[in-house]
Amino acid sequence: MLFAILQSRLLAVLARRIRNGELTERGLALRLGASQPHIHNVLKGVRVLSTRLADHIICELDIRIEQLLTPEEIERVRCRRP
Repeated sequence: MLFAILQSRLLAVLARRIRNGELTERGLALRLGASQPHIHNVLKGVRVLSTRLADHIICELDIRIEQLLTPEEIERVRCRRP
């Protein structure tokens, strides 16, 4: 699993929440202590999502890693555990 894949999935989760009205770019920016233009540019792919901001998003929005994995990926991880 590449970190870039998890980043893109995290951005997809954010985009979906914004589209569904659960979040706004402005509200997300305020919660994260970032500027709204920066969040907008990250969501549109103009700027790269830094690992620091990704960590902050995951913590602030209480996103579990399982939400970023497919059922097959989750099963693969479970099979590897002793």
